[in-house]
Amino acid sequence: RRYLDALRELKDLLGIRVHAYCLMTNHVHLLLTPGETVSDIGKLMKALAGRATRYRNKREGRTGTLWESRYKSSPVQSEGYLLACDRYIELNPVRAWMVSEAEAYAWSSFAQRMGRTEDVWIDPDPCYLALGTSDAARRERYMAFVREAVPEEETRVIREALQRGQLTGNGRFVDEVEHILGRRIEFRRQGRPVRSVREKRLGEGHGAMQKEICPL
Repeated sequence: RRYLDALRELKDLLGIRVHAYCLMTNHVHLLLTPGETVSDIGKLMKALAGRATRYRNKREGRTGTLWESRYKSSPVQSEGYLLACDRYIELNPVRAWMVSEAEAYAWSSFAQRMGRTEDVWIDPDPCYLALGTSDAARRERYMAFVREAVPEEETRVIREALQRGQLTGNGRFVDEVEHILGRRIEFRRQGRPVRSVREKRLGEGHGAMQKEICPL
């Protein structure tokens, strides 16, 4: 609760949008859009880590760091991947065999997304908003999306991109970011996640958002 309270406070302070989160027993997953600069993400993560460390050290009478290393991140291509990252994050406790369904886990953004909490403060991303014209329609389609069998290739692409700090996106997206940065990006992977027929329908109309970059 303290971590989520700090996340909510700091995101407003730094102008960062939080699209999805999941707090696990020894790590967290966040899908974020930065404020005015990408460096705001670093400020957020540093402040969150600092607050958690000070609280735990004081409570347990310990000293030193709480986190093993610096956070890992991956810029995400909106088209075809942003909604997949929402699902990847909110299904973490299911993959870890902690719960059987995403809705059974209290420490992810899934309950907020489904309107099952009174206090909703996450920021729906463009791809989620495009699922329908009403909250009810979006929730119904997203629930169906989450309950589908997730392609192994999709999970592998997202996980490897995060572990290696590479881009989560297709070849064109990588080329565009390389042009912006003026340098070659290593460990590039072509293609996009294998998607079911239903997911392909959910992704229709997202082409205009393909250049939006949201660090994970």
